[in-house]
Amino acid sequence: MIGDALRMALGTLTALPVPAPRTIDRRVAGRAMLLAPLAAVPLAVLAGLVVLAGDALGLPAIAVAGLAVGAVGLASRGLHLDGLADTADGLGASFDRERALEIMRRGDSGPTGVATLILVLIVQCGALSGAIFAGHGVTAATAGTLVSRWVLALCCTRGVPSARPDGLGAAVAGSIRLPWTVATLCAAAGFAILAPGLEWWRGPVAVAAAVAAAGLVLWRCTARLGGITGDVLGACVEIAAAAAWLALAP
Repeated sequence: MIGDALRMALGTLTALPVPAPRTIDRRVAGRAMLLAPLAAVPLAVLAGLVVLAGDALGLPAIAVAGLAVGAVGLASRGLHLDGLADTADGLGASFDRERALEIMRRGDSGPTGVATLILVLIVQCGALSGAIFAGHGVTAATAGTLVSRWVLALCCTRGVPSARPDGLGAAVAGSIRLPWTVATLCAAAGFAILAPGLEWWRGPVAVAAAVAAAGLVLWRCTARLGGITGDVLGACVEIAAAAAWLALAP
């Protein structure tokens, strides 16, 4: 069961070629979302290595940040970036719930989605470049990548409905019991205390910022769309990453 959950997490959240899970049910889906930070370790390592290489080459901080953010986006097949754009299009296009969900299901991106995507990427790159300039870019790059995937437990907590009867949102919505969500987020804060090169409180503040930002997106989408979709999960990840890097920027 854990093997299926890890394969689902890796196959969903990264571009790594892994075998398909033998079984996918709500228990496997919930465990996959709990294992999202573990599945994101290769992405975090990649981001850290890009920053390390950029520092060694003496590249400008903003360029290094852009390369790191782009590398993580590429290694996750742009899944979360696409979700962010689709969610923004759905929220901005119509007050009719069904119409909004129909727009989100399309493969293209409208002006609202494109503008939102650009603005969030600017914030991510700007914040990460601030951390690089301050001398803790490797820690920020890895920690922000991991923390942004940690918030998926919050998005899939029991009581959070699915906006559709099918799709990834339907598979994972409400699949994690509240005690597990609390435990995994507390674990995130605990690990963040140990982040090298930072004051002990900086990591937990980044976790809190990511959770608050993702929670705001989650609240808005649940109220507006009636629940979560796979796109909403992607939007929460990208917004959480921006918030975490902002908290780690100074």
